[in-house]
Amino acid sequence: MRGTVRKISMPRRLVADLMHASMRVPFVSLARPLNIRQLLEARSLAPQPPGWAAIFVKAFALVARDQPVLRTLYAKWPWPSFYELPRSIAMVAIARVEDGQDCVLPEKVRAADEMPLREVDAKIRHAKEAPIEQVPAFRKMLRVTRLPLPLRRLMWLIGVNLGRQRASWFGSFGVTSVAAYGAGELHALSPGPFILSYGVVQGDQTIDVVIRWDHRITDAALMARALIRLEQVLNTEIAAELRGQRLQTEPKPVRAVAT
Repeated sequence: MRGTVRKISMPRRLVADLMHASMRVPFVSLARPLNIRQLLEARSLAPQPPGWAAIFVKAFALVARDQPVLRTLYAKWPWPSFYELPRSIAMVAIARVEDGQDCVLPEKVRAADEMPLREVDAKIRHAKEAPIEQVPAFRKMLRVTRLPLPLRRLMWLIGVNLGRQRASWFGSFGVTSVAAYGAGELHALSPGPFILSYGVVQGDQTIDVVIRWDHRITDAALMARALIRLEQVLNTEIAAELRGQRLQTEPKPVRAVAT
């Protein structure tokens, strides 16, 4: 049977490069449903509810603020070592359609724990809707992707193996999901050390979360505690911020002035 040879688009070439860089990361996974009743109540009352990606980006950054291991990368050069970052860098998988093809591009969100949730959400929405050339993280990745294969492999080799470059290229954690298309666990790959994916909200007010991590950095017991803390953060800090947004938008009562 004769087939048709088709050119690989730039976004698909980027995904191929990402998968090549991810092959040697020894990932292990932990899946757990999180009870988010208080978060759901607060989000339902928000005048402009933020997307779930923004919620999980900020929540995980808040957890990582108090757990340095969640801001740690494994670096091979100049010798094997751990590289701890002073703050989190999230890489959010943004689903787009470019030139009639579905693709995924990574948007970078630095120090989400220091940003209002509205700003995190606005940054992610901008990456979904703006032209590619207006998103700096997209431009950087695609600029490298346009290079010939030998140069790309060299650039990616440097990006994967040097701690500072690895942080700049791949962040300290990734967030991805296919919840917009229904239920299902997503076990994603990335050159980064931690990847969090989430499912759809269930009728019992839980949401399934999968976290994958580089086993060279830490073990399952710490990640289990991190998920417990993530559930707490979603129902406390994030829920409180959403309630505060509602109070800020509610009109203040006007007192009648006697004459």
